[in-house]
Amino acid sequence: MDETIRRKIQALLDAHRIMTIATLRPDGWPQATTVGYVNEGLVLYFLCGLESQKAANIARDDRVSLTIDHDTPDIMRITGLSMAARARPVLDPAEGGRILRLLPGKYPEQKTPLPIPMPTADQVRIFRIEPVVISVLDYSLGFGHTDLVTC
Repeated sequence: MDETIRRKIQALLDAHRIMTIATLRPDGWPQATTVGYVNEGLVLYFLCGLESQKAANIARDDRVSLTIDHDTPDIMRITGLSMAARARPVLDPAEGGRILRLLPGKYPEQKTPLPIPMPTADQVRIFRIEPVVISVLDYSLGFGHTDLVTC
């Protein structure tokens, strides 16, 4: 992967904390859901309920698609990325605890304590998302300009 595009992807991942992730339901329909995430490099992590539809969908088929973007009043400043990836559960309790400790760092503006305690790794399902293909959108390089990167 070209270092310039890697830095651009990294900057987009680091600058955001919400993504829309699509999984495949048992009936074949995609299910898109908004979730928070943290990342280490190009690897993303998110959590969901133990019995959530997302967790069941991923247990059956680990292929996911996701988008990360933001709103802008200037069309030619639209940026974001979409990703085809594999989502796998984090099974190591130490790794799960480490990821949960990273989450508050994505919310530095949070001045008051959460109204509920942060969950522990055994109370949620944590997924590691490893990219397969990343499409980087940058309208400043032309209307609808994308760079496609295979990982």
